[in-house]
This record gives sequence, C-alpha cells and structure tokens, in this order.
Amino acid sequence: MAGRRKRVKSNRKKSSLFRWIVYLSLTIAGTLLLFILSIQIGLFGSVPSKEELSKVQNYTASEVFSADNVLLGRYYVENRTNSSLEEVPEFFLNALIATEDARFYNHRGVDLRSTLRVLIKSILLFDKSSGGGSTITQQLAKNLYPRKRLGIFTLPVAKVKEIIIAKRLEKVYTKSEILQLYVNTVPFGENTYGVATAALVFFDKKTSKLLPQESAMLVGMLKGNTSYNPRNNYEAASTRRNTVLHQMVKYNYISNEEANALKNTPVKIFYHPLQHDEGPAPYFREYLRHELKKWSENNPKADGSKYNIYTDGLKIFTTIDYRLQSYAERAVAKHMASLQKDFDTHWKGHEPWKKNPELANKELCASISYQKLAARKPDENSMQNALNDPENRKIFTWQGEKTYKISILDSVLHHFALLQTGMISVEAKTGFVKAWIGGINYKYFKYDHVASRRQAGSTFKPIVYAAALENGISPCDFYANDSMVYTGYQNWVPRNANRKYGGFYSVKGALAHSINTVSTKLLMEVGIKNVIKLAEKMGIEGDLPEVPSLALGTGDVSLLELVQAYSVFVNKGHKISLVCIRRIEDQQGNVLFTRGPEISNDSIISRKTASEILAMLCNVVNQGTASSLRSTYGITSDIAGKTGTTQNQTDGWFIGITPDLITGVWVGGDNPVVRFRSITYGQGSYMALPVFARYMQYVYSDPVFGGIQKSSFHHAEETINSLNCEDFREEEFETLMDFLEKTEESIGDFVRRIFGRKKEKKESREPKNKRKRN
Repeated sequence: MAGRRKRVKSNRKKSSLFRWIVYLSLTIAGTLLLFILSIQIGLFGSVPSKEELSKVQNYTASEVFSADNVLLGRYYVENRTNSSLEEVPEFFLNALIATEDARFYNHRGVDLRSTLRVLIKSILLFDKSSGGGSTITQQLAKNLYPRKRLGIFTLPVAKVKEIIIAKRLEKVYTKSEILQLYVNTVPFGENTYGVATAALVFFDKKTSKLLPQESAMLVGMLKGNTSYNPRNNYEAASTRRNTVLHQMVKYNYISNEEANALKNTPVKIFYHPLQHDEGPAPYFREYLRHELKKWSENNPKADGSKYNIYTDGLKIFTTIDYRLQSYAERAVAKHMASLQKDFDTHWKGHEPWKKNPELANKELCASISYQKLAARKPDENSMQNALNDPENRKIFTWQGEKTYKISILDSVLHHFALLQTGMISVEAKTGFVKAWIGGINYKYFKYDHVASRRQAGSTFKPIVYAAALENGISPCDFYANDSMVYTGYQNWVPRNANRKYGGFYSVKGALAHSINTVSTKLLMEVGIKNVIKLAEKMGIEGDLPEVPSLALGTGDVSLLELVQAYSVFVNKGHKISLVCIRRIEDQQGNVLFTRGPEISNDSIISRKTASEILAMLCNVVNQGTASSLRSTYGITSDIAGKTGTTQNQTDGWFIGITPDLITGVWVGGDNPVVRFRSITYGQGSYMALPVFARYMQYVYSDPVFGGIQKSSFHHAEETINSLNCEDFREEEFETLMDFLEKTEESIGDFVRRIFGRKKEKKESREPKNKRKRN
C-alpha cells in the first residue's frame, strides 16, 4: 500500500515536471514567435520587402581619372567601387566561401546548425561573444542595412532581422548575384568598402590582378578589419591569412603543398590611401568638386532628380596628365623647401609675427585649434593655459609631417611663417589643364592659390604692351627712361626696380627688362580704360583700378586668369577656354557630358600683335629678367615668359610659355607680412621662376614628352624684322636721332651740312686774321 502511494506520488511529480517543461517550452516558443513577429512587423524598425530588396543600390563613390587613365581620387560617403563577379579572382571567392560560409551553395540564406547555436547564446544568454554563424547572405543583409543600437536587444534583434532579410534575398537573387553584392559591400576598415577598393588601397592594383596570398589576406581581414589590418598589424594579418589558407585546404580548394607555399610567400603592402586631402592633385580635385556640383544642378537625370557625386558612382575623366602633375609637385617641393630655408635664415631673430602680439593674436584667433577651444567657452585663465601649454602636435615641415611637443600658439605661428605657392600648367593650343597645385600641402593649407587673386605685378605688362601695339605703337619705338610725376593721380611717380633712369628703351626692351617708367607711359598713351577693356576680353575678371600704377600690375588677378590671357599670344590672337573635364559617365558607362577645346571665333587682338608680343616675351627669356632660364638652368628650348614682383616683394610671379604648354607660378605668404625684405630674394625670378625651370627640366628629361623640347614658335620673318632694334640706347644718340627724324634729314646730309658750316665760318674768319697781322 505504501509502495503504491510512493509510485503514484512519483508519477505525479513526473507528470508535473513534464507539464512544466511543456509549459516552459511553449512559453519560450511563444515568446520567440512573438519576438520574431514583432521584428517582422517593424516594431524594432522596418524590414525591407522583397520588392525593395530587388532594387537595392549601394552608395558608390564617384571616381576621378587623369587624361592618362590614372585614378586621382574619389568623392564618396562610403569609399566603394562596384565590380562584376568576373573581375574578382576565383581564389578570392573560394577563400571567402571556405572561411565565411562553407555551406554557401547548400542553404537558402540561413545555416540552421550555426544559427541555432548563435540564437541560443545571444537571445537566451545575451552573450555578445557568441561568435559568428552568419552566412554570407546574412552578412550581406548586415552590410546593406547596418545594425541600430537597441540596448540589450541590439544583437538579438539584429540577428533575427538579418535572418529574415537573408531569406528574402535568396528568393530575389541567385547565388552569383548574392556573391557580387557581397564583395561590393563588405567593409575592410578605413572607410573602404568592397574588394575593388580594398585591392587599390592595400595593394595599389585592380581586383583582377590580386595574387592568391593577397586575396587570402583580404579575406582574413573580414573577421576584424582593425585587428587584422595589414598596414597596422602585419603579423596578426599574416597569421589570419594562414588560417584562411588552412580553411581552403580543409574544404579541398587547394592542396596542403599549395597552402604551405603561400604561407611562406611574403605579402607586400603598397598602401594607397584614397583620402580627399591626400594623393595627386588634391587642390584640383577640390576645385573640380565645386564644378561638378554646378554641372549636376544644370544636368538632371531622366527622372528629374540630380546627380549626386558622392553616391552615384560617376566616372569623371579630367584633362590632368598624371606625369606632368607629378613633375609639377616635385618641382614645387624641391624649390619651396630650399626657398623656405632662405626665408627662415633671412628673418631669423627678427620675425615680426613673433614680436608683434597683435599680429600673432589675429592669426591665433583665425586658427581651427583656437575656434574648437573657444567653442567650449572656457574661462580666460583656462583659455590661456590651453593655448600656451605644450603638447604633442603634428605640424607640416618640408621633411615630412612631424610631431613636436609645442603649444597651439607656436604651431600656428610655425605654419603662418611658411611661404605658399600656386602653379598651373595648361596645354597651349587646347586649354586643357595638365597640372594644378594650389598650395604646399592640402592637408594643412586648404586655400587654393591657383583660383585666388593677388596683385599681378609685371605679369600684367604684356597686356599693356599688346594694347599699345594694337594702337599703332611699334616694338622698336623708343621712350625716355625718365621718372615722371603724374599730377592728376596724387603726384604718383613710377619707380624702376633697379632705381636706374636715363637713356631710351625700345618698347621690346622695356618689356624685356620690365621698365616701369616706359610701361606707365604706354598705358597713359593708349588710355587706361582701353587697357582694362582689352584685359577683360582676354579673360581677366578681377578688379582693375583706373590708375597709372595699373601698368605695374596693381590689379587683382588669378593664375587661372593670367594663363588664359597669355593663351591669346600663343593662339594668334584668339582666346581659349580652360578645360578641366573631358567626359563624365554613369555607372553603366553611358556618356553624360563631353567637352573639347573651345577657341573664340573672333580674335581678341590681331595676329600681328600676338606674334610680336610672343617674340618680345622670348626676348624676356633670352636677355631680360628671365634670362636665368638660360644661364642658370641651361634650358635652350624655345621659351617665352614674364616675371612679376609686387610692391615690398609681397608676391613673386612667373608665366612661362612653350609652344605646347603655358605655365603660371605664384609664390608668397598667405599674409603680406610673410615676405622677403630685399628685392634680391623677393623678385619673381628668384621666388617663382625656379619652379617653372625645374618643372620643364623634368618634362624635357621624360622621353614621352620629347616632342615638347623640340617644339618651336616659328616666328615669321615679318615679326623678326619688326623687333630688329636695340633694347636700350644712350640719351645722346637718341636725342640726335629724334632731331634727324623731326628734320627728315639723313645722317649723311646732316654731317655734310655741319661740316659745310664749319668750312664757311673758317673762310669768313680768314681775312680778319690777315688784316690783324698786317
């Protein structure tokens, strides 16, 4: 009886436990079902439908290419370039499947074995370290729809949502299409998305050119793109690569021997960052960005929406020549590093930006560091301490970026005292921009000195002289080199840079030696308004004051404007438009925009004037202010040019012309205080001309540009004859010539007449002498 009671009691306990287990299981199942349903209906955020998934599009970076098809940079929200599956090496795809999803071709989006493990750990145990388990399709879902923060529910919600999306993706796309979407969306860190971009960033090559060991290393990064970044953690990345190769052996993609051989093959990293402030032509790319925005405003898509240069994957083919750009960058770096040494020595111990508190404070307040600090609204003492306390800070130097323990104030003054530059090189006959440098370093100095305006100095003079020739003045007309007072303009007096006066300069000689007195006379003879009118026709858009000093270049111009104006002399009086973009294509390769050379139909000046000015500018190089191109740099090719220096040596300019290229260079400080004190160092021939000289030396030494060195201007005989006179004559000889010109008498007649008068006087005096003797 007692035994029976025990059995009944035991059965009741078993029945109760069973009911509890069933109840618990149903509760868990019900909770899971409600949880999944709540996600599916959008309680934790919307889940894309199959229709939405069928139209999925990635943010694709727009790419900027040089004329010789080198990638210059990208505009992006996410740095991504899409590639077709055919472009991805088979080894990469096999490594990806072996490592990330071995049963990829056998499931429909979810690997139940792995998913069950992850669901139990993450949902029931809230274990964030529960590991992977996500298939490639689930990872794609995560790439397309990044996870949102939901506190402790973040991981469970994300996992369920990714399962739902993965199942839908498998119904919409084939396995190959899913793989293609994945390899174009997977992140590799450093704002790098997709294998095509990763191949370029880490190995500087196209996806199709990836070697097996490189593919394995990239696949290895997917487990942790920071921990296994080969640039920063090469050893860890190599170990992870070996794990990938082991997985490939395990799933019979490669043999053990092949894996061992690849493990022993070093992987060379060729890091090629695609940051906007790094890489070739960053100033040009920033200028181009604004031009592209203007283009998108005026060229909508077929549906009326505007192109987005950051997400639409446009391909922009520019006129920049990568080799010429690199030569320009080398020339700037070489000369500016040397010039900065001269500048630092020149001012050592006397720097006004260090001794003048007001100037230093002004620069400090304009700095980004100061503005960030001021935004926190600290009290005065805290502010001063923060500005003057030394900390490790990165600064620009010509030896590379350096880290020094200095204060904010010292770092600001260091950058303030650096000379800046701008340079642009344009194809003479087409106006295609071939090289563009807006400053010494885009990362630290964003201001573009190619597009910005400064006083032109003597580089404006060729426009004055062109106006003079158009008004009937000849290159061989002579003008007195005397200092005149222009009473109608506050008694202004033009001064020559060498402070030498007297004698007479021909028009061509005055341009060659940049004589201010004669240049001003020409301006006043032609008329200031007429010169301004011609300048505007030639492409000058800056403010040009109606004063005699305009002849000396007191008007504001940019390198862009000057180079365009000088193009008129090369193109027989016709103006060319400067062109930066040749073609724009969409992701499918459809051409959206094209542009070729644009030359004005009507001439701005006569062919004769253009030829004579060009020949006169050759004289500037051969025996004038730019003669160091011959004597110092040994350049013998046909070159025309003009130096320019503004008041107090604030700006140094040089515009150089070859039959193929027109190149403009400016050098100076961002603030007028940053300048040389003497004309010896501060003139354009010392500050700016050497950049052009080194640039042309690099170009001439490249066999690809052999034709440029041999090109000739082919001056017509008529032009040569029109310049057949001296640059300078002494005053006495010029006075005699002026006298003969007025009397319309030849030198022979003049000599005979003078000597005839002397003979008559001698004879008339003779009788008197004889009488005196008597």
